[in-house]
Amino acid sequence: MVYDPQHLQYLRNQQPGQTHIPQPIRNDGTGWWDLGPRDVMRDLENPDMFVPPPTDSGTMPNMKFSFSDAHMQLNRGGWSREVTVRELPIATTLAGVNMALTPGGVRELHWHQQAEWAIMLVGKARVTAVDQNGKNYIADIGVGDLWFFPPGIPHSIQGLEGGCEFLLVFDDGNFSDLNTLSISDWFAHTPVDVLSCNFGVPMNAFSNIPNDQVYIFQGSMPGSIESQQVPDPNGTVPNPLTYRLLAQKPIVTPGGTVRIVDSTNFPAATSIAAALVEIKPGGMREMHWHPNNDEWQYYISGTGRMTVFGGEGTARTFDYRAGDVGYVPFAFGHYIQNTGNTSLWFLEMFKSSRFEDVSLNQWMALTPKQLVQENLRVGPELMNALRKEKWPVVKYR
Repeated sequence: MVYDPQHLQYLRNQQPGQTHIPQPIRNDGTGWWDLGPRDVMRDLENPDMFVPPPTDSGTMPNMKFSFSDAHMQLNRGGWSREVTVRELPIATTLAGVNMALTPGGVRELHWHQQAEWAIMLVGKARVTAVDQNGKNYIADIGVGDLWFFPPGIPHSIQGLEGGCEFLLVFDDGNFSDLNTLSISDWFAHTPVDVLSCNFGVPMNAFSNIPNDQVYIFQGSMPGSIESQQVPDPNGTVPNPLTYRLLAQKPIVTPGGTVRIVDSTNFPAATSIAAALVEIKPGGMREMHWHPNNDEWQYYISGTGRMTVFGGEGTARTFDYRAGDVGYVPFAFGHYIQNTGNTSLWFLEMFKSSRFEDVSLNQWMALTPKQLVQENLRVGPELMNALRKEKWPVVKYR
């Protein structure tokens, strides 16, 4: 397709910043019109990729993928979609699954080779698990609540009244939720005489078992949690497998709030640490980096942009909104700005037992002043503003 001259003139008459049709032209005059085929809606969603800040430089891998671009797996009882290393190649340490269950919908009895960390986004669910010592666990989960199942521990998830939606995070970027170990799949691929011997019942007891993995199915609404409890002679799991994140008192700064959860306050979560961050309008997740592992992000609400600094003169800016996944390689410097007029909420997640970050501001404040001044050629105005206390979120306007 070739645009006609009248259409080209219309595009040229649009002024950058004053129209719904953006053009790749900076205020300093660099760039030129995009007059060919294009996806304007995508350009509007990614303004800092379409017109990068002049400080962006060099090449850097893609660090953004939206769950909206992921394949949907639809079942009676719910749906799922995932972002793994296949969708976002740089994300090697963690993978995410977005899942929803109907009222009574069940993510069947199953287990993984990887640890499973999760947060409830909408609605309520009931989770069950049994550990290697035969100790069981059952709990009801609401919005903002977490659960953690160690590798190999069998468990299930069932939607309660109104259904639910949640985010699952696994400590392996190559993970796929469709390749997990499911009870129905094992039954379907085990000879009936072996099942009969294992459970001590006649072979006809297995005449109606599924022919393949069930994955998600529509079940009956369960009764109260009290009615579902199974008395266990071995007792219950010693460390609770759930945690109420929103009940935690947040770190409050002028720019927003942060709630940190890792093995220090959620002992069961031995391999995944996280922070729930709120950046208020005009706020910014301060310039920082993480000294222990890569960062996997999930954006819950609002809009923001993140610039990542990778050394050797490289920096790149990405725009994010609800449902997007972001990623930052180990030790790369970065910051995240709220670009909207409502709070930006997102998760920072790490394949680690502990949450750790290094604040650029705090580092400079705790380093001899003369050294900093001579290194950066700055004066007292900056030096006197440095804080020895870490503020994860700051206010810039």
